[in-house]
Amino acid sequence: MAFWKRFAGVSTTIVLAASLAACGSNNSGNNSQASDAPAANDSGAASGQKVKLRIMWWGAEARHQATLNALDLYTKEHPNVTFEPEYSGMDGYLDKLSTQAAAKNAPDIFQIDPSWVSDWASRGQLAELPNVDLSNVDAKLVNAGKYEDKQIAVPLGSAAEGMIYDKAALEKMGLTAPQNGWTWDDFFALAKASKPKLAQGQYFTKDYAGDYFAYSAYQYAAGKGLLVTEDGKFHIDEETFLKWTTQFQELREQGIVPPADVNASDKEFDPTGDLMVKGTILFRLGFSNNFTSWNSLKPGAYAMITMPRNVEAGGWLKPALFFGVSENSAQKEEAQKFLDWFTNDPEAVKILGTTRGNPVNDKVAAEIASSFSDADKVGIDMYNATAVDGQQWTAGASGWSNWVDKDWALVRDELSFGKVDPQGAFDELKSTAQEYEN
Repeated sequence: MAFWKRFAGVSTTIVLAASLAACGSNNSGNNSQASDAPAANDSGAASGQKVKLRIMWWGAEARHQATLNALDLYTKEHPNVTFEPEYSGMDGYLDKLSTQAAAKNAPDIFQIDPSWVSDWASRGQLAELPNVDLSNVDAKLVNAGKYEDKQIAVPLGSAAEGMIYDKAALEKMGLTAPQNGWTWDDFFALAKASKPKLAQGQYFTKDYAGDYFAYSAYQYAAGKGLLVTEDGKFHIDEETFLKWTTQFQELREQGIVPPADVNASDKEFDPTGDLMVKGTILFRLGFSNNFTSWNSLKPGAYAMITMPRNVEAGGWLKPALFFGVSENSAQKEEAQKFLDWFTNDPEAVKILGTTRGNPVNDKVAAEIASSFSDADKVGIDMYNATAVDGQQWTAGASGWSNWVDKDWALVRDELSFGKVDPQGAFDELKSTAQEYEN
């Protein structure tokens, strides 16, 4: 379960590196047959015998290709090591990984969200990683991958939450593009101004009335803090929630956000299913590290903007993603060698770009800043704008995952389909929260 709190600081070197940045083929080894490496320990890797590492991640095509290119390079530099990659979109990823882990058949290396780290560690699924050099990584990111003072996950990037929008469509409509630092009042005013200019079947944004993360940003911006306190208490501000959901209800009634069936059909980063890529909506939530993925689907069409604010910033900063090593892996040593390279090798960092967020290695990021693509720089610029006073990710209270994943999702759909009004939605969330409170 992920929460955010007021941002208390950011690595000067990371921001400097990002500021400087602003002024292929599938791995042939990946398709090889199972290796002859010993199954019981890492001695095969140490002695140069062939090793195959299973590695699993989710993301969009840009991340997939960058990762495959990095794996290719590692195999060229370490001919005894090949990879068996498993990659997909986010849908179904956690279910698949959880099933494999329960059967003690998880990949050697797998990508995890920051909010999963402590849960997976407490269940004994993540190996300790003492041999990955994180000396050039910001301490906040490093510590987010620790459990009981042991490093059990390697941070892969840092990202900011904001919005991405179709600048080409906005310009065609004659609407003025927002600027960093815009407010939620600006957001809703622009949504209403777009109404007479929207084509048939086109909408300003998704129906975010019941979206947990969108509302989190709105409540933070209002200065009302976390939705669940760090000691595990329900903390949705009723007045703020009702104002948010009522405004979206008005947009829904005016046809400025999609009807429920269209809203539910959205598939992020899918060339045929992403509502923004299809031209159905103009604005959507987006992390800075994902700009390259959207840009690859429609080059040059999009721009990024900070999350709207109010008395406080609405956007937040967070560790983007982590890699963990399975406790049941027979190749822990070789997996750590790869993660050390993945984090610290300049060529690897250059290949990966910002597909998992701003590079975490401050020193390398500064060295290769000029190599970042224009698309990388868009995400980096939005990150820097958010970093001024944004919210910072924290693990928050434990035990609330189902409330977010199930109870909020139900209320989201009920609001979108008009099955419940704003007051009813608040009452339902407050009632269901009682079973989770500490």
